[in-house]
Amino acid sequence: MSAFRKSCKLCDRDVDRVDYKNADLLRRYITDRGKILPRRATGACSRHQHQLCTAIKRARFLALLPYIEGYRG
Repeated sequence: MSAFRKSCKLCDRDVDRVDYKNADLLRRYITDRGKILPRRATGACSRHQHQLCTAIKRARFLALLPYIEGYRG
């Protein structure tokens, strides 16, 4: 285990609120399959991770982001 700790990129940029309309930002926090990445993978703080999850779910509901990618059903 390393002692290196990821810093929250949203805190570094002084992002106050994560907006669901910013799909380019939200795409960085979901997998290629459309799943939300966990905090340990993104390095986001708990406050921003919660905002990210809420924004991603809202963007999915409004069809700005996909629920799943590459579905062959």
